[in-house]
Amino acid sequence: MALDTFQLSQADSRPMYVQIMDHIKQLVIEGTWPAGHGLPSIRELAVSVQVSVITVKRAYQELEGAGIIYTRQGMGSFVAEQTGAVSEFKLRELDDTLQQAAATARLLKLSDSELIERLTAVLNNKSTGEG
Repeated sequence: MALDTFQLSQADSRPMYVQIMDHIKQLVIEGTWPAGHGLPSIRELAVSVQVSVITVKRAYQELEGAGIIYTRQGMGSFVAEQTGAVSEFKLRELDDTLQQAAATARLLKLSDSELIERLTAVLNNKSTGEG
């Protein structure tokens, strides 16, 4: 398990446990950690990212509460199946990204049709003609 990919930042305004959660969520969304994938132990991750065990435990508890991971006593924590909560989480992440794109389009004073045209070009893997 590549714990060296966990990069936390003191400069980040988000609490450390949220940074850990977001990193794990990203690994799940990308499919790097598929359903059933074992997470590092709480102690192992805490030592690796140099935070307290309590910080990692809170991140894991929040992720479990959201249905992203599950824990088996004596066995560890694992990525939940890609149904239900994880799929819903992925759709919420997509919606958030689309909301950000719409907000940026508004700032640029793009019409809805221009935004849709640009999204269609992206979906078709085409350049929009602007650099």
